[in-house]
Amino acid sequence: MLRIVMPEDRDRAAILARLERRSSASTAEIERSVQVVIAEVRARGDEAVRSYTAQWEKRTLGDLELARTDWEREAAKVSPDVRAAIERARDRIRRFHELQRAHTIDSGYVLDDGGVRLELRVQALRRVGLYVPGGSARYPSSVLMTAVPAKVAGVTELIMVTPGASPETLFAARAAGVDRVFVIGGAQAVAALAYGTESVPRVDKIVGPGNAYVAEAKRQVFGAVDIDAVAGPSEILVIADEHADARLVAADLLSQAEHDPDAYAVLATTSASLASAVAAQLDKQVATLPRREIAEKSLFRHGVALVMKSLDEALAFAESYAPEHLELMVADPRAAAAKVNTAGAIFLGASTPEAAGDYLAGPNHVLPTGGAARYGSPLGVYDFVRRTSLLEYSLEALRGQAADIVRLANVEGLQAHGRAVAARLAPEGD
Repeated sequence: MLRIVMPEDRDRAAILARLERRSSASTAEIERSVQVVIAEVRARGDEAVRSYTAQWEKRTLGDLELARTDWEREAAKVSPDVRAAIERARDRIRRFHELQRAHTIDSGYVLDDGGVRLELRVQALRRVGLYVPGGSARYPSSVLMTAVPAKVAGVTELIMVTPGASPETLFAARAAGVDRVFVIGGAQAVAALAYGTESVPRVDKIVGPGNAYVAEAKRQVFGAVDIDAVAGPSEILVIADEHADARLVAADLLSQAEHDPDAYAVLATTSASLASAVAAQLDKQVATLPRREIAEKSLFRHGVALVMKSLDEALAFAESYAPEHLELMVADPRAAAAKVNTAGAIFLGASTPEAAGDYLAGPNHVLPTGGAARYGSPLGVYDFVRRTSLLEYSLEALRGQAADIVRLANVEGLQAHGRAVAARLAPEGD
Protein backbone atom coordinates (compact mmCIF):
# COMPACT_ATOMS: atom_id res chain seq x y z
CA MET A 1 0.00 0.00 0.00
CA LEU A 2 2.91 2.37 0.70
CA ARG A 3 5.24 2.70 -2.25
CA ILE A 4 8.94 2.61 -1.29
CA VAL A 5 11.24 4.59 -3.56
CA MET A 6 14.94 3.79 -3.35
CA PRO A 7 17.75 6.20 -4.38
CA GLU A 8 18.52 4.15 -7.51
CA ASP A 9 14.90 3.88 -8.76
CA ARG A 10 14.57 5.12 -12.33
CA ASP A 11 11.37 7.06 -11.76
CA ARG A 12 12.53 8.64 -8.50
CA ALA A 13 13.08 12.09 -10.05
CA ALA A 14 9.61 12.03 -11.60
CA ILE A 15 8.02 11.06 -8.27
CA LEU A 16 9.82 13.84 -6.42
CA ALA A 17 8.82 16.35 -9.09
CA ARG A 18 5.18 15.25 -8.91
CA LEU A 19 5.14 15.67 -5.15
CA GLU A 20 6.66 19.13 -5.33
CA ARG A 21 4.28 20.24 -8.09
CA ARG A 22 1.13 19.45 -6.12
CA SER A 23 -1.14 22.45 -5.75
CA SER A 24 -4.54 23.54 -4.52
CA ALA A 25 -5.86 24.28 -8.01
CA SER A 26 -9.37 23.07 -8.80
CA THR A 27 -10.73 21.56 -12.00
CA ALA A 28 -12.30 23.57 -14.82
CA GLU A 29 -15.64 21.88 -14.07
CA ILE A 30 -15.58 22.98 -10.44
CA GLU A 31 -14.51 26.48 -11.46
CA ARG A 32 -17.44 26.86 -13.88
CA SER A 33 -19.94 25.42 -11.42
CA VAL A 34 -18.84 27.80 -8.67
CA GLN A 35 -19.03 30.78 -11.02
CA VAL A 36 -22.70 30.01 -11.63
CA VAL A 37 -23.43 29.59 -7.92
CA ILE A 38 -21.83 32.91 -7.02
CA ALA A 39 -23.69 34.75 -9.77
CA GLU A 40 -26.99 33.23 -8.65
CA VAL A 41 -26.45 34.11 -5.00
CA ARG A 42 -25.55 37.67 -5.94
CA ALA A 43 -28.69 37.95 -8.05
CA ARG A 44 -31.23 36.05 -5.94
CA GLY A 45 -29.82 36.08 -2.40
CA ASP A 46 -31.51 33.80 0.12
CA GLU A 47 -33.63 32.15 -2.56
CA ALA A 48 -30.53 30.90 -4.38
CA VAL A 49 -28.95 29.69 -1.14
CA ARG A 50 -32.07 27.68 -0.33
CA SER A 51 -32.28 26.30 -3.86
CA TYR A 52 -28.69 25.05 -3.95
CA THR A 53 -28.97 23.60 -0.45
CA ALA A 54 -32.03 21.60 -1.50
CA GLN A 55 -30.34 20.50 -4.74
CA TRP A 56 -26.99 19.42 -3.33
CA GLU A 57 -27.60 18.66 0.33
CA LYS A 58 -31.23 17.51 0.18
CA ARG A 59 -32.08 19.91 3.00
CA THR A 60 -35.07 22.26 3.00
CA LEU A 61 -34.25 25.49 4.77
CA GLY A 62 -36.60 27.89 6.48
CA ASP A 63 -34.61 30.50 8.32
CA LEU A 64 -30.97 30.46 7.29
CA GLU A 65 -29.86 31.58 10.74
CA LEU A 66 -29.93 29.21 13.68
CA ALA A 67 -31.98 30.70 16.49
CA ARG A 68 -30.04 31.22 19.69
CA THR A 69 -32.44 29.01 21.63
CA ASP A 70 -31.86 26.13 19.18
CA TRP A 71 -28.13 26.78 19.33
CA GLU A 72 -28.13 26.58 23.13
CA ARG A 73 -30.33 23.47 23.13
CA GLU A 74 -27.98 21.60 20.80
CA ALA A 75 -24.84 22.75 22.62
CA ALA A 76 -26.30 21.46 25.89
CA LYS A 77 -26.23 17.90 24.50
CA VAL A 78 -22.43 17.79 24.66
CA SER A 79 -21.10 15.48 27.36
CA PRO A 80 -19.26 17.11 30.29
CA ASP A 81 -15.92 15.51 29.44
CA VAL A 82 -16.05 16.77 25.83
CA ARG A 83 -17.11 20.22 27.05
CA ALA A 84 -14.09 20.30 29.34
CA ALA A 85 -11.77 19.19 26.51
CA ILE A 86 -13.12 21.93 24.21
CA GLU A 87 -12.69 24.56 26.92
CA ARG A 88 -9.12 23.43 27.66
CA ALA A 89 -8.30 23.57 23.96
CA ARG A 90 -9.85 27.05 23.71
CA ASP A 91 -7.79 28.30 26.64
CA ARG A 92 -4.52 26.94 25.23
CA ILE A 93 -5.22 28.36 21.78
CA ARG A 94 -6.10 31.73 23.30
CA ARG A 95 -2.97 31.80 25.46
CA PHE A 96 -0.72 31.13 22.47
CA HIS A 97 -2.42 33.68 20.24
CA GLU A 98 -2.57 36.41 22.87
CA LEU A 99 1.23 36.51 22.66
CA GLN A 100 0.80 37.69 19.06
CA ARG A 101 -1.08 40.83 20.10
CA ALA A 102 2.06 42.78 20.97
CA HIS A 103 3.38 42.14 17.45
CA THR A 104 0.04 42.79 15.75
CA ILE A 105 -2.62 44.97 17.34
CA ASP A 106 -0.11 46.91 19.43
CA SER A 107 2.45 47.23 16.63
CA GLY A 108 1.37 50.61 15.27
CA TYR A 109 3.90 53.42 15.45
CA VAL A 110 4.46 57.13 14.90
CA LEU A 111 7.47 58.73 13.19
CA ASP A 112 8.00 62.48 13.69
CA ASP A 113 10.50 63.69 11.11
CA GLY A 114 11.12 67.44 10.79
CA GLY A 115 7.55 68.64 10.48
CA VAL A 116 6.26 65.41 8.93
CA ARG A 117 4.20 63.13 11.15
CA LEU A 118 3.84 59.58 9.82
CA GLU A 119 1.72 56.99 11.58
CA LEU A 120 0.79 53.34 11.10
CA ARG A 121 -2.56 52.52 12.65
CA VAL A 122 -3.53 48.88 13.19
CA GLN A 123 -7.18 47.97 13.73
CA ALA A 124 -9.15 44.74 13.90
CA LEU A 125 -11.55 43.83 11.12
CA ARG A 126 -15.18 44.53 11.90
CA ARG A 127 -16.88 41.35 10.68
CA VAL A 128 -15.38 37.96 9.78
CA GLY A 129 -17.03 34.86 8.35
CA LEU A 130 -16.00 31.42 9.59
CA TYR A 131 -16.59 28.44 7.32
CA VAL A 132 -16.92 25.21 9.31
CA PRO A 133 -17.58 21.85 7.61
CA GLY A 134 -20.75 20.13 8.82
CA GLY A 135 -23.13 17.38 7.88
CA SER A 136 -21.65 14.08 9.05
CA ALA A 137 -18.43 15.84 10.10
CA ARG A 138 -17.79 17.19 13.58
CA TYR A 139 -15.09 19.82 13.65
CA PRO A 140 -15.18 21.82 16.88
CA SER A 141 -11.42 22.24 16.52
CA SER A 142 -11.92 24.24 13.31
CA VAL A 143 -14.24 26.60 15.17
CA LEU A 144 -11.70 27.18 17.92
CA MET A 145 -8.75 27.67 15.56
CA THR A 146 -10.56 30.31 13.51
CA ALA A 147 -12.70 32.06 16.11
CA VAL A 148 -10.25 32.37 19.00
CA PRO A 149 -7.49 34.35 17.19
CA ALA A 150 -10.17 36.55 15.61
CA LYS A 151 -11.56 37.41 19.04
CA VAL A 152 -8.06 37.96 20.43
CA ALA A 153 -7.52 40.42 17.57
CA GLY A 154 -10.69 42.26 18.57
CA VAL A 155 -12.96 41.41 15.64
CA THR A 156 -16.35 42.93 16.41
CA GLU A 157 -18.60 40.22 14.97
CA LEU A 158 -18.02 36.58 14.01
CA ILE A 159 -20.47 34.97 11.59
CA MET A 160 -20.25 31.18 11.34
CA VAL A 161 -21.68 29.18 8.44
CA THR A 162 -21.93 25.42 8.62
CA PRO A 163 -24.18 22.88 6.88
CA GLY A 164 -25.78 21.13 9.82
CA ALA A 165 -23.57 21.72 12.83
CA SER A 166 -23.02 19.05 15.44
CA PRO A 167 -23.68 19.83 19.14
CA GLU A 168 -19.90 19.82 19.68
CA THR A 169 -19.38 22.39 16.94
CA LEU A 170 -22.08 24.64 18.38
CA PHE A 171 -20.67 24.33 21.89
CA ALA A 172 -17.24 25.29 20.56
CA ALA A 173 -18.79 28.27 18.76
CA ARG A 174 -20.35 29.47 21.99
CA ALA A 175 -17.15 28.89 23.95
CA ALA A 176 -15.04 30.76 21.38
CA GLY A 177 -17.31 33.81 21.14
CA VAL A 178 -19.05 33.32 17.79
CA ASP A 179 -21.91 35.81 17.47
CA ARG A 180 -24.23 34.29 14.85
CA VAL A 181 -24.60 30.88 13.19
CA PHE A 182 -26.11 30.17 9.77
CA VAL A 183 -26.95 26.58 8.81
CA ILE A 184 -25.67 26.87 5.24
CA GLY A 185 -22.63 25.46 3.50
CA GLY A 186 -20.91 24.96 0.18
CA ALA A 187 -20.06 27.56 -2.43
CA GLN A 188 -23.41 29.24 -1.82
CA ALA A 189 -22.47 29.97 1.80
CA VAL A 190 -19.16 31.52 0.73
CA ALA A 191 -20.96 33.70 -1.82
CA ALA A 192 -23.52 34.77 0.78
CA LEU A 193 -20.76 35.84 3.17
CA ALA A 194 -18.85 37.65 0.44
CA TYR A 195 -21.74 39.66 -1.01
CA GLY A 196 -24.46 39.51 1.61
CA THR A 197 -28.08 38.40 1.23
CA GLU A 198 -31.35 39.34 2.89
CA SER A 199 -30.38 37.19 5.88
CA VAL A 200 -26.61 36.82 5.77
CA PRO A 201 -24.51 39.92 6.48
CA ARG A 202 -21.57 40.74 4.25
CA VAL A 203 -18.23 40.12 5.93
CA ASP A 204 -14.75 41.58 5.51
CA LYS A 205 -12.90 38.25 5.46
CA ILE A 206 -13.68 34.53 5.15
CA VAL A 207 -11.55 31.90 6.89
CA GLY A 208 -11.78 28.19 7.49
CA PRO A 209 -11.47 24.85 5.67
CA GLY A 210 -13.88 23.27 3.21
CA ASN A 211 -14.12 20.95 0.23
CA ALA A 212 -12.94 21.72 -3.30
CA TYR A 213 -16.06 23.77 -4.08
CA VAL A 214 -15.62 25.87 -0.96
CA ALA A 215 -11.94 26.44 -1.72
CA GLU A 216 -12.74 27.48 -5.29
CA ALA A 217 -15.51 29.79 -4.09
CA LYS A 218 -13.09 31.48 -1.71
CA ARG A 219 -10.65 31.95 -4.57
CA GLN A 220 -13.31 33.53 -6.77
CA VAL A 221 -14.66 35.96 -4.16
CA PHE A 222 -11.19 37.14 -3.14
CA GLY A 223 -11.08 40.83 -3.85
CA ALA A 224 -14.68 41.38 -2.83
CA VAL A 225 -13.52 40.10 0.56
CA ASP A 226 -10.24 38.87 1.97
CA ILE A 227 -9.65 35.15 2.57
CA ASP A 228 -7.16 33.18 4.62
CA ALA A 229 -6.02 30.90 1.78
CA VAL A 230 -7.16 28.54 -0.93
CA ALA A 231 -6.60 25.33 0.98
CA GLY A 232 -5.89 21.98 -0.60
CA PRO A 233 -5.89 18.44 0.85
CA SER A 234 -4.16 17.74 4.17
CA GLU A 235 -0.53 16.66 4.03
CA ILE A 236 2.21 15.39 6.29
CA LEU A 237 5.90 14.73 5.73
CA VAL A 238 7.62 12.58 8.35
CA ILE A 239 11.42 12.60 8.37
CA ALA A 240 12.73 9.63 10.32
CA ASP A 241 16.12 8.07 10.95
CA GLU A 242 16.95 4.44 11.60
CA HIS A 243 16.09 4.76 15.31
CA ALA A 244 12.50 5.88 14.75
CA ASP A 245 9.59 3.68 15.86
CA ALA A 246 7.83 2.37 12.73
CA ARG A 247 4.60 1.99 14.68
CA LEU A 248 4.51 5.70 15.54
CA VAL A 249 5.51 6.80 12.05
CA ALA A 250 2.70 4.74 10.53
CA ALA A 251 0.18 6.07 13.05
CA ASP A 252 1.07 9.66 12.17
CA LEU A 253 0.90 9.04 8.43
CA LEU A 254 -2.58 7.59 8.91
CA SER A 255 -3.63 10.60 10.98
CA GLN A 256 -3.48 12.64 7.77
CA ALA A 257 -4.45 9.93 5.28
CA GLU A 258 -7.80 9.48 7.03
CA HIS A 259 -8.76 13.11 6.28
CA ASP A 260 -9.27 12.82 2.55
CA PRO A 261 -8.61 10.40 -0.34
CA ASP A 262 -6.45 13.17 -1.83
CA ALA A 263 -4.39 13.73 1.34
CA TYR A 264 -0.62 13.34 1.12
CA ALA A 265 1.16 11.05 3.60
CA VAL A 266 4.89 11.03 2.83
CA LEU A 267 7.86 9.52 4.64
CA ALA A 268 11.48 10.48 4.01
CA THR A 269 13.92 8.21 5.81
CA THR A 270 17.58 7.32 5.84
CA SER A 271 16.71 3.68 6.51
CA ALA A 272 15.31 1.23 3.95
CA SER A 273 14.49 -1.22 6.72
CA LEU A 274 12.44 1.44 8.52
CA ALA A 275 10.53 2.17 5.30
CA SER A 276 9.63 -1.51 5.01
CA ALA A 277 8.60 -1.69 8.67
CA VAL A 278 6.40 1.40 8.28
CA ALA A 279 4.71 -0.11 5.22
CA ALA A 280 3.94 -3.26 7.22
CA GLN A 281 2.61 -1.21 10.13
CA LEU A 282 0.34 0.75 7.80
CA ASP A 283 -1.20 -2.48 6.52
CA LYS A 284 -1.77 -3.61 10.08
CA GLN A 285 -3.11 -0.36 11.52
CA VAL A 286 -5.38 0.65 8.65
CA ALA A 287 -7.26 -2.66 8.92
CA THR A 288 -8.99 -1.50 12.12
CA LEU A 289 -9.41 2.16 11.18
CA PRO A 290 -13.05 3.36 10.99
CA ARG A 291 -12.13 5.54 8.00
CA ARG A 292 -10.18 2.72 6.39
CA GLU A 293 -11.50 3.25 2.86
CA ILE A 294 -10.51 6.93 2.84
CA ALA A 295 -7.06 6.25 4.29
CA GLU A 296 -6.35 3.43 1.84
CA LYS A 297 -7.28 5.61 -1.12
CA SER A 298 -5.03 8.37 0.16
CA LEU A 299 -2.08 6.01 0.58
CA PHE A 300 -2.68 4.44 -2.83
CA ARG A 301 -2.80 7.81 -4.58
CA HIS A 302 -0.14 9.79 -2.77
CA GLY A 303 1.49 7.67 -0.08
CA VAL A 304 5.20 7.16 -0.56
CA ALA A 305 8.33 6.36 1.43
CA LEU A 306 11.44 8.03 0.05
CA VAL A 307 14.68 6.38 1.10
CA MET A 308 17.32 9.10 1.32
CA LYS A 309 21.10 8.82 1.29
CA SER A 310 21.46 11.15 4.27
CA LEU A 311 19.49 13.24 6.74
CA ASP A 312 20.68 16.39 4.96
CA GLU A 313 19.15 15.11 1.72
CA ALA A 314 15.86 14.46 3.53
CA LEU A 315 15.87 17.96 5.02
CA ALA A 316 16.68 19.49 1.63
CA PHE A 317 13.66 17.69 0.22
CA ALA A 318 11.50 19.08 3.03
CA GLU A 319 12.72 22.58 2.21
CA SER A 320 11.65 22.27 -1.42
CA TYR A 321 8.47 20.26 -0.66
CA ALA A 322 7.22 22.87 1.85
CA PRO A 323 4.78 20.60 3.70
CA GLU A 324 1.77 21.65 5.72
CA HIS A 325 2.93 19.42 8.60
CA LEU A 326 6.52 18.30 9.11
CA GLU A 327 7.42 15.73 11.75
CA LEU A 328 11.06 15.19 12.70
CA MET A 329 11.57 11.76 14.25
CA VAL A 330 15.36 11.99 14.36
CA ALA A 331 18.07 11.95 17.01
CA ASP A 332 18.38 15.75 17.20
CA PRO A 333 15.07 17.20 15.98
CA ARG A 334 15.84 20.77 17.05
CA ALA A 335 19.04 20.84 14.98
CA ALA A 336 17.15 19.36 12.05
CA ALA A 337 14.39 21.97 12.38
CA ALA A 338 16.94 24.76 12.08
CA LYS A 339 17.65 23.58 8.53
CA VAL A 340 14.04 23.80 7.33
CA ASN A 341 12.36 27.17 6.80
CA THR A 342 9.41 26.19 4.61
CA ALA A 343 6.82 24.26 6.61
CA GLY A 344 3.46 25.24 8.05
CA ALA A 345 4.15 23.59 11.40
CA ILE A 346 7.11 21.51 12.59
CA PHE A 347 6.71 18.77 15.20
CA LEU A 348 9.91 17.89 17.04
CA GLY A 349 10.60 14.40 18.35
CA ALA A 350 8.71 11.15 18.79
CA SER A 351 6.62 12.51 21.68
CA THR A 352 5.08 15.25 19.55
CA PRO A 353 2.37 13.84 17.26
CA GLU A 354 0.77 16.05 14.64
CA ALA A 355 -2.59 15.32 16.29
CA ALA A 356 -1.55 17.40 19.31
CA GLY A 357 -1.24 20.40 17.02
CA ASP A 358 -4.65 19.72 15.52
CA TYR A 359 -6.43 19.90 18.84
CA LEU A 360 -4.78 21.06 22.03
CA ALA A 361 -1.24 22.38 21.74
CA GLY A 362 -2.16 26.00 21.01
CA PRO A 363 -0.58 27.04 17.68
CA ASN A 364 -3.06 27.24 14.84
CA HIS A 365 -3.89 24.19 12.76
CA VAL A 366 -5.07 26.27 9.78
CA LEU A 367 -1.88 25.98 7.75
CA PRO A 368 -0.67 26.55 4.18
CA THR A 369 -1.01 23.51 1.89
CA GLY A 370 0.07 22.55 -1.60
CA GLY A 371 3.55 24.01 -1.20
CA ALA A 372 2.21 27.40 -0.06
CA ALA A 373 4.36 27.13 3.07
CA ARG A 374 7.11 28.62 0.87
CA TYR A 375 5.41 31.99 1.48
CA GLY A 376 2.36 31.36 3.68
CA SER A 377 1.93 31.21 7.44
CA PRO A 378 -0.36 29.63 10.02
CA LEU A 379 -3.58 31.53 10.68
CA GLY A 380 -3.04 34.05 13.46
CA VAL A 381 -4.08 37.29 15.09
CA TYR A 382 -2.25 39.17 12.33
CA ASP A 383 -4.77 37.80 9.79
CA PHE A 384 -7.64 39.66 11.40
CA VAL A 385 -6.33 43.22 11.27
CA ARG A 386 -5.88 45.93 8.66
CA ARG A 387 -3.31 48.70 8.60
CA THR A 388 -3.85 52.34 7.71
CA SER A 389 -1.16 54.95 7.02
CA LEU A 390 -1.65 58.51 8.34
CA LEU A 391 0.43 61.39 6.90
CA GLU A 392 0.57 64.97 8.15
CA TYR A 393 2.92 67.69 6.77
CA SER A 394 3.62 71.18 8.01
CA LEU A 395 3.90 73.73 5.22
CA GLU A 396 7.62 74.12 5.86
CA ALA A 397 8.19 70.39 5.67
CA LEU A 398 6.34 70.26 2.35
CA ARG A 399 8.44 73.15 1.08
CA GLY A 400 11.60 71.23 1.92
CA GLN A 401 10.51 68.16 -0.06
CA ALA A 402 8.64 69.88 -2.90
CA ALA A 403 11.45 69.91 -5.44
CA ASP A 404 12.06 66.17 -5.16
CA ILE A 405 8.34 65.36 -5.31
CA VAL A 406 7.97 67.47 -8.48
CA ARG A 407 11.05 65.88 -10.06
CA LEU A 408 9.77 62.36 -9.47
CA ALA A 409 6.28 63.28 -10.71
CA ASN A 410 7.76 64.69 -13.91
CA VAL A 411 9.86 61.54 -14.44
CA GLU A 412 6.65 59.52 -14.37
CA GLY A 413 4.82 61.97 -16.63
CA LEU A 414 2.29 62.85 -13.95
CA GLN A 415 2.55 66.61 -13.93
CA ALA A 416 -0.70 67.13 -12.02
CA HIS A 417 0.97 65.46 -9.03
CA GLY A 418 3.73 68.07 -9.10
CA ARG A 419 1.26 70.90 -9.57
CA ALA A 420 -0.70 69.72 -6.51
CA VAL A 421 2.44 70.32 -4.46
CA ALA A 422 3.39 73.59 -6.13
CA ALA A 423 -0.11 75.01 -5.61
CA ARG A 424 0.32 74.83 -1.87
CA LEU A 425 3.56 76.81 -2.01
CA ALA A 426 2.57 79.46 -4.56
CA PRO A 427 1.17 82.85 -3.47
CA GLU A 428 -2.62 82.75 -3.20
CA GLY A 429 -4.27 83.52 -6.54
CA ASP A 430 -1.34 82.32 -8.72
